[in-house]
Amino acid sequence: MNPSSPRADRVVLAYSGGLDTSVAIGWITAETGAEVVALAVDVGQGGEDMDVIRRRALDCGAVESVVVDARHEFARDYVAPALQANGLYMDRYPLVSSLSRPLIARHLVEAARLHGAAAVAHGCTGKGNDQVRFEVSVMALAPELRVMAPVRDSAMTRDKAIAFAEERGMPIDVSRRSPYSIDQNLWGRTAECGVLEDPWEQPPEDVFVYTADPTASTAPDEVVVTFVDGVPTALDGRDLPLVEIIDELNARGGAHGVGRIDLIEDRLVGIKSREIYECPAAVTLLTAHRDLEDLTLERDIARYKRGVDQRWSELVYDGLWFSALKRALDSFLVTASEHVSGDVRLRLSGGTAQVVGRRSAASLYDFALATYDTGDSFDQGDAKGFIDLWGLPTKVWAARAHRLAG
Repeated sequence: MNPSSPRADRVVLAYSGGLDTSVAIGWITAETGAEVVALAVDVGQGGEDMDVIRRRALDCGAVESVVVDARHEFARDYVAPALQANGLYMDRYPLVSSLSRPLIARHLVEAARLHGAAAVAHGCTGKGNDQVRFEVSVMALAPELRVMAPVRDSAMTRDKAIAFAEERGMPIDVSRRSPYSIDQNLWGRTAECGVLEDPWEQPPEDVFVYTADPTASTAPDEVVVTFVDGVPTALDGRDLPLVEIIDELNARGGAHGVGRIDLIEDRLVGIKSREIYECPAAVTLLTAHRDLEDLTLERDIARYKRGVDQRWSELVYDGLWFSALKRALDSFLVTASEHVSGDVRLRLSGGTAQVVGRRSAASLYDFALATYDTGDSFDQGDAKGFIDLWGLPTKVWAARAHRLAG
């Protein structure tokens, strides 16, 4: 299909196949009379077959339904930079949903141009972060497009959505018994709602899908991750695409309960929420990457980069993937990652991914300088003069303080 002139009566909807976005198809049609093109983007979320989701959108009233396989794009263009940035929000959350939203927004914009739509839509509520991520991304990529948010703008509760679907006989699961709200992709899985809304309650085991009980007794698993310029390229000496590396580590780390995170999270909209994350591969790879940086990064770059990592993660969490500052920080991260290459050996056991060895041709670790045994090449006589010069400003300042206190 060739791109056509935008039509005010056509909307491209980011479609997940779930209750809210399925109901959104009918709501947009009923309230605006517009045609809906459903766009489902596969970012490794698993679950239902994507062709089933494509057909469901048509059955719910979409005039066209498109599925995009973006798993390798997601890994290459979104997960890999997040690894180079040690991407963690609040030092714990590996940005699971945050990373997928700008990718989906980019495909929304492309689909809108391809199908001649003047508007795009998403299924977010007014309480979450994703509404910001979608809409600000669209503003950056295609400011001429209008953005609709049927669930938010109609104050559509879950009960109202279920009633809407039942009244119209929509072919979706409208069970009132599902206790959790779930989002997942290649990089991890998130769960909220239900009993999880009480921050004192321990998460029940039925909330966990990617990870086994970390207290269960199983033999440890050791894995060697190879990095080139901060990006994983191999497991145990086997060259693999990043998607396959993540899939395998999700399985191997998950079998040992690695990557369970229970977080009281500061949402962008100002609400604190209780979130449960399962990120076996993300936690394993981030742990390995940070350790390899300790081996290969020069001290001042490493110190400065910690602040860049935190700011980069905040920008991504806050929906500013396509912002000027994030783009500028990307350039720094690419340069800083140039020699973050080598192997990291980790032991997966008891809910942890523990680094037990690392090596690199670009290592800055010098045994002769570090050792306290025979072969020590460090001239300890240099230390006294170094300390005198290093401490001189403090010494002068302290002398003045004592003199003035007189």
